[in-house]
Amino acid sequence: MKRAIPVLALSVAGLVPVWLYSPGTGHGGEISEVAAPETQPRQEVPAPQSAPPVVPPTAGSAPRSTAPGTQQQAPQQQAPQQQQRALSGPAITTSEGVVQVQVTLQGTKITDVKAVRAPNSNPTRMALPLLRQSALKAQSADIDTVSGATATSEGYRQSLQAALDGAR
Repeated sequence: MKRAIPVLALSVAGLVPVWLYSPGTGHGGEISEVAAPETQPRQEVPAPQSAPPVVPPTAGSAPRSTAPGTQQQAPQQQAPQQQQRALSGPAITTSEGVVQVQVTLQGTKITDVKAVRAPNSNPTRMALPLLRQSALKAQSADIDTVSGATATSEGYRQSLQAALDGAR
């Protein structure tokens, strides 16, 4: 009987957090990095262009004079860079939820991959950076499955491959 009161008190103290626990609003939901995911499966979005760098004149250099009526032109320092473009893959429905990626290309090089839609589960949140890193390293959709997030990995791969196919 002496132990009954502490056991009962500790049991109640242990159950209170369980009773008060409520899963977050994200359980079973989706991660959305973009406010409004595209409804079109493959849509090209031009990336912002940056202005060429301004090079100040060096100290001690004399200004060039031009003949009247002619314009002075700066020499071209670089060949024009290929324009970046972003393509969205289709939304792939997996057993865990919907997966959709957006790939940014510069020419044929993959410069970025974003998960536009993905299941909001712990394994998926841990797998997305690994999948992105693998896609950037492989420069293709030929990436390994992340253990514990098999369905998400497969949906990611399918959406990425469809986006890359749309780029050709």
